[in-house]
Formats: sequence, C-alpha cells, structure tokens
Amino acid sequence: MKTLKLSILFLLTIVFANVNAQEKKKYKIHTVAFYNLENLFDTINDPLKYDEASPIMEMHEANRAEVYVEKVKNMARVVADIGKEDTNNTPAIIGVSEIENRQVLVDLVNDPQLLDKDYGIVHYDSPDARGIDVALLYQKSLFKPIDTSSFELKIYDDDTRKRVYTRDQLLVSGKLDGELIHIIVNHWPSRRGGEARSRPKRVAAAKLNKRIIDSLQSIDPYAKIITMGDLNDNPNNASLKEGLKAEAKKKKVGLKGIYNPFENQFKKQGLGTTGYRDAWSLFDQILLTQPFLEQDYDSFRLYKAGIFNKNYLTNKRGRYKGYPFRSFSDGSFTDGFSDHFPVYVYLVKEVKDEDEKSED
Repeated sequence: MKTLKLSILFLLTIVFANVNAQEKKKYKIHTVAFYNLENLFDTINDPLKYDEASPIMEMHEANRAEVYVEKVKNMARVVADIGKEDTNNTPAIIGVSEIENRQVLVDLVNDPQLLDKDYGIVHYDSPDARGIDVALLYQKSLFKPIDTSSFELKIYDDDTRKRVYTRDQLLVSGKLDGELIHIIVNHWPSRRGGEARSRPKRVAAAKLNKRIIDSLQSIDPYAKIITMGDLNDNPNNASLKEGLKAEAKKKKVGLKGIYNPFENQFKKQGLGTTGYRDAWSLFDQILLTQPFLEQDYDSFRLYKAGIFNKNYLTNKRGRYKGYPFRSFSDGSFTDGFSDHFPVYVYLVKEVKDEDEKSED
C-alpha cells in the first residue's frame, strides 16, 4: 500500500508539473523610446538654414570632422543601450529631436553599434528657424510604416505678430509585429523669453497634437496612439493638463483619454530629464492612449515607463554634477552625450501558439 501511495503521488507530481508548464506564458517585449540628441548637426554650412549658430559650426574648421564622428558615435552608444538590459535588444522604435537633416540620421544608424539592427528613417524637413527637425527611427524587421505625414505648427510672436517658425509634428502609422499603432514625434517651442511669456506657444503645440489624436480616434476610438517628445513643459503644466488633458492615474483615463506615466515620476519622485539652475525638469515624455492600459496582454500593453539615466550619461563633477553630461559646453566638445536623458516605455504582448507557428 505504501508503494502504491508513493506511485500515485509521483504521478500527480508529474501531472501538475505538466499543467504548470502548459500554463506558463510567453511574452514579447519591445522598447519605444525618445531622445533629444542635442544639436546633432553636420559640418557643412547650409545657406538655407541658420546652422552656423550650431555648436559644431562654431568650432574651428579643423576640428569639426573629428568632433562630428565622436558625437555620432556617442549618440549611437546611447541608442544601442536603451532597453537592452530588459529586452536584449535596442529600441524597436525611437523618436529623436534636435537633428539637422536626414544625413545625420543615416550616419547614426550606420554606426557599427547600430548597423546590424537595420534601422529605417522617417524624416521631413521642418521650417524651424535654427534648422532642427524631429524624426523616427525603427527596426525594419519589427515595425512596418504604412503612412507618414508632417503637421505644421503656426504660431506668432506676441509683439511683432510675425510667424515663429518651429518644428513640425511628425505622425507615423504602422504595424509593430503586425499590430497597428500610431506615433507622434514632437519638439515643442522652447521657454526662450521666460516660461510664462512662451507658454501660449506650447499650449498651441498641445492643441495641434490633440487635433491629430482626435482625428485618429474619430476613425477608430480604440486607436493605439503614442505621442512623445521634448515638450519643453513638465507633466503638470497647462499644455499637458489642459491642452492634452493627460491623466496621471490609469483609472481616470477613459476611452479616447491619454495617460502620462511620467507625471508621478516628476511630482512624487522628483525625477527629471534635464536640469537648469539647481532644478530638475521632466520635459521629455511619452504618453499613450487608453487601449494600451487594458489588463489583458492579448495585444501590446504598457508594461513600464522610465528615464534612461545610466551613470555614464551623468556629469561627475563641477557645477553641473548629477545633470545630464552634455556634448557641448562653452564652445567646446566635452565628449559627452546630450543635455537631456532619454525616456522609454516597454510594450508587452502575450505570445500565442499560433503566433509562434506563423513566425516559423
């Protein structure tokens, strides 16, 4: 009898082990990121742009080429690292700002640190007075663009009523592992002239952003939309709270609503992506619409949001100790990276048996 009991117990153990093995779920995880590349300009003077004011063009001509190569290499290092610890991959999708033209992106994605990822580029020239643009990079094996467009932001100076030429907003719709998502890349007007005086320009940028989102949701209320960028405003500023109507709590985000996972990181944890005068600002943000917040993982959902602030990206000494280790300071190249930390989100989806078979 004792032998029989032991045999039954052994069989039950095997059965439960098999059930647990069958119930063990597999997931796909992708990084979606944003990074302000801090004046990634080439060494060629473009007569149609005010690029002579860029840090690299202000250097002695003999040093420009070497500095440019190092700058590109440093940017590639950061892009290659974002999300790598958790996903064992570079970002599937990354929005970038403060780039001069398409060629600097070609140089970036062809750097040896990124070359094997085969990044595609979506870029439009914008009318910004300094000649800086936004763009989207994507791994061609993971994301397939379907439609791209650029939206002009028309704003005017309060005193002169002349138009202020700034960055367009880039919309890219495509399929991430077969699932339709929409990405908007932004670089909203700066705080030049003071926060209060420049605030209406960013509110206008937020309203344009909301119109783009509304137009997508009018076609599909369940559209999965990600809007990202250097917004030059914190998560609790009027442009985000009133213009985009972004919420800090998931439970308050209704259908067609927008969730900002960075608001609590700023307000409750005191985190930031850029520093100025002994204060942190969290200008770089990634916001998502409600369908990314559902509890199941049948399609891509938000798993985590964060600031990529690794030690090597941080100043180690001087008055800017602890702040992002920027590339340029006082007319010199520091061999640093950017005056902004990148931000990222992880998107997760359960892998079904049929998905694995279709991939085979």
